[in-house]
Order: sequence, then C-alpha cells, then structure tokens
Amino acid sequence: MQDQIAFYGNAVSGHAYKVGLMLAVSGVAHTYQSIDIDQPRHLRPEPFRSLAKFGEVPLLVHNGQPYIQSDAILMYLAEHTGRFGAESPLRLARVREWLFWEANRLGMCLPQLRQARSFSPQDYPAGALTWLQSRFDLDIAKLEAELADGRHFIIDDRPTIADFSLCGYLFWADAAEVILPPHVVAWLQRISELPNWQSPESLLAPLRT
Repeated sequence: MQDQIAFYGNAVSGHAYKVGLMLAVSGVAHTYQSIDIDQPRHLRPEPFRSLAKFGEVPLLVHNGQPYIQSDAILMYLAEHTGRFGAESPLRLARVREWLFWEANRLGMCLPQLRQARSFSPQDYPAGALTWLQSRFDLDIAKLEAELADGRHFIIDDRPTIADFSLCGYLFWADAAEVILPPHVVAWLQRISELPNWQSPESLLAPLRT
C-alpha cells in the first residue's frame, strides 16, 4: 500500500512552514490543504477539525493517523524517512536537543515579536516587547556562536530537521523587526539553496495541490 500523507497548514504560520519545508526538501509525496486560521476553530473544515486535537496547524495525517505539533511532526517524518537527522541514534539525539531548545527559546520569542510588530500590538502589555526582544537577542547570539565554526548546518554539514525547526520564523525577520547576524544570514542562505526550497508564502499558498 502506498503511503498517503495529507498536510494542513497556513502561509503565515512558521510552525506549518517547518513541516512544509521538510516535506518539500525531502521530496515526500503529499497533498496540501490551507486552513484559514482567522476562522474560529470550531468552524474550521472537516476532517481537520476532528483530527487536529488542539485545532491548530500544522496537522499531518499519514495513512489515516493524525500527528500534531510541528517539532513532533518533524521527529516523526525524520524517523519515517530515516533522513534529516535520523541516520543514527546519536545524530537523532543531537537533533532532539535542538528541537527542545527551539521550542523553549527562539520558537517562543520570535513568533511573538512578529505577531506584536506586524499584526496585533494592542494585545501585548507594556514591557512585553522589551522582554521578548531581550530573549531573542540572547537566543540569536547563541545560534550565531554555534554557526561561527564554519559548519554548514546546525549539527554538521548536512541539513536536519533541527535546521527546518530553527529557521521556521527566521525567514520573517523583517516582519518581526529583528536584525540577524552574519553567520545566521549565511546559514539561512544555505537552507534556501536546498533542493525544492520555497519561501513560506509560496510553499503554503492556498491554491497549492
């Protein structure tokens, strides 16, 4: 039986972009449906509404089994394909460390900065943006220091799901009004040169099939 993979996302979601990028670069065959995330969750279409436990994108459905949360989906896809970090237990362990770091650090502050500065600044109390910016400054400095040794990607010279996770929102640096340091910029350029890479807006456009 041939694998059937359905992917649900949205072109403004960096979390969905992580998964879409993994699927594109790996060449895994799948269908795609854009979900209107401005629509109330209880009105979002089926089967998305029933399968997405928290009502959020991304959602991956593989042979009828749903998978949610972007970094968890990335882990699943790496293990399923045996690629992008799943080539050995040690390599997967290093990747997993970065996924947890991303979720707690860069993946916490950067999406909020983008949301506040491009969409809904009124939703953030006084002092929130200063705190988020300070967190981002620490996190991007850590990423810059890691990449300063000349390796092409975050683990070594081969891309992994850790790279896909970490870059999820960095392609929207302008919208978040943050400045990226040179090694990070060069790393993002290398990611954009991977086979089948597309920008978030192109990759997750509603009419893509």
